[in-house]
Amino acid sequence: MRKRVVIAGGGTGGHLYPGIALARALMRHDMDIEISFVGTQKGIEAKVLPREGFNLKTILSAGLIGKKKISRWVSWFKLPIGTAQSMCFLIRKRPGLVVGVGGYVSGPLVLSAWILRIPILIHEQNSIPGMTNKWLGKIADKIAVSFKESSASFPKNKVEVTGNMIREEFCQPKEASSKPDGPFRILVLGGSQGAHSINMAMLEALQSISDKKGELHITHQTGEADFELVSKQYKASGFSSDIRPFIDDMGDQYRQASLVICRAGATTLAEVTACGKMSILVPFPHAAHNHQEKNARVLEAANAGELVLDEELSGPRIANSIIQAMEDPERLETMEENSYKLGNRDATEKVRLLCMELLEETYKKSGRTKKMQGNYVLSCF
Repeated sequence: MRKRVVIAGGGTGGHLYPGIALARALMRHDMDIEISFVGTQKGIEAKVLPREGFNLKTILSAGLIGKKKISRWVSWFKLPIGTAQSMCFLIRKRPGLVVGVGGYVSGPLVLSAWILRIPILIHEQNSIPGMTNKWLGKIADKIAVSFKESSASFPKNKVEVTGNMIREEFCQPKEASSKPDGPFRILVLGGSQGAHSINMAMLEALQSISDKKGELHITHQTGEADFELVSKQYKASGFSSDIRPFIDDMGDQYRQASLVICRAGATTLAEVTACGKMSILVPFPHAAHNHQEKNARVLEAANAGELVLDEELSGPRIANSIIQAMEDPERLETMEENSYKLGNRDATEKVRLLCMELLEETYKKSGRTKKMQGNYVLSCF
């Protein structure tokens, strides 16, 4: 019997890419596994997954946190529709496992899987679990968490501390990640959608590091909104640079980087530490429960990165950190070593093994899929 796994999550790269990492790992070890994703048409998954070669089923779903009045009512209205769509999809697909990797789109699908008695695994990336995963943890069979601190939010008998899932290209030995000869390379990231405050601070910083122009190369992921403005400013500045709205070859960019300037989403930090890079961390100030700052403080406490709060962010502040990293190679090397020690390069494999345990239990139960198909009759759309 062909094994089928459905993965739900998206909206941002932080939720989507762990799911892609898991999908690749599952398929790499068992070519008979069929992977499908569930997401929304507006999320990053609608662009990325077809390019990655995965099937995507889109449903109606929207977040509730931070929504007010009409927007909140619209989100509530989408919930039963998304659940019905998920039910129909699962009945047709008949998977042996449903995996939720975070984000509001996980809610309808995981709930539907519970109703249909399909085994469930959820993965929590952040040190403080989101509202959706906290609720789904009550009905999931297994819960994989990235931070030990988040275990307390879930039933003890279900939780496994695995670390955050990252793609294979970030899990090379440290020797393979050595920086090439040449200029000091800065990698600037604002998440999959960019970060306006980081973009503007970097443009301002160029003035303060102009005397280092010949020693630097900057790769900057701007997001779509600021791409034209940032590109124009870099071109006018005369810096060696590679400006893109979105970076596809992220593994190569991390390996070449001498310093990473980024937000503090859990997936970004998992990639930074897996590659053993020093980072200047600027947490997104409006993240739910301020979890990005708490994520960043883990690296700060380990002397693996610098924390710069968004309200303290400025061109001179970023420029000072860049100059210090360039002029103090011993400090840079120490922080790189500390970062590498924090990396969980086997996290994806740990979650894959949990998935395989649940799948094996599922397919040992003879006739389960026939029973599921016969017990639920819906007019699916």
